[in-house]
Amino acid sequence: MIGLTNLRNSGAPLMTPKLNRRRALLVLGRIDEILSWERITEQERDTRFVELGRYLCEVRAGQYWRVDNLKSFDEFLEKKFPESRRKAYYLMAIHEQLPRQTHRDLKQVGWTKAAELAKVAHRDGQTFDCATWLHKARELPKEEFKREVERHLTGQDAEPWEMLYFKVYKSDRCPHSLLSTARRVTGVPIRTRIEGPRPGDPARLVADPSRAKALLKWQPTMSELDAIVESAWAWKKRQPNGYGSRAVAK
Repeated sequence: MIGLTNLRNSGAPLMTPKLNRRRALLVLGRIDEILSWERITEQERDTRFVELGRYLCEVRAGQYWRVDNLKSFDEFLEKKFPESRRKAYYLMAIHEQLPRQTHRDLKQVGWTKAAELAKVAHRDGQTFDCATWLHKARELPKEEFKREVERHLTGQDAEPWEMLYFKVYKSDRCPHSLLSTARRVTGVPIRTRIEGPRPGDPARLVADPSRAKALLKWQPTMSELDAIVESAWAWKKRQPNGYGSRAVAK
């Protein structure tokens, strides 16, 4: 993306434009205003970022960075976007990839959807259906529009998903009762050392496997503590060094 936005030109020799100081100061001031504008709603941020991308394109074309006594547009971006310049190039790509007739509608659509539109325009090229995609961008919620773009680009549905990790157990027993059960079932005099809580240890842990049962259609095969300890102890005797060890014959 960076290479493409830096190298685009009409093929004519590059010439230093006449510096419009008044306009340059106005545009540079607007950029600073937008970058420092915090505590705004997501919709307002989406709209302002579209505007920011347009101003950044103008700064590069008019070389307004010379007002700040900088040597290049890249130096200007390093100053304004110290964490990463990638965001700036994404904002500019919206205006560069989309046809000019869409630019007046971009503020209404917002930056997030405009970025998705730019993906379609870049892939479709001359066949980009501007009116249809702008209509979809206006009417569809943000996530649904993103899935619509994904379907268009890949031919596949991109359904919402989330990754869940379950550590499944249920117990209302205190550690002392668990320890006494383990000693009784295994016949091993397990030694203990009682200490105070570590920094960050919760005062109480509550486990509830009901969500795992509902989502995974899972049911435990053992529920009694004695049976659970017996099963774990039998496995430990067969695999004394854990999963990587060879099972010991009975």
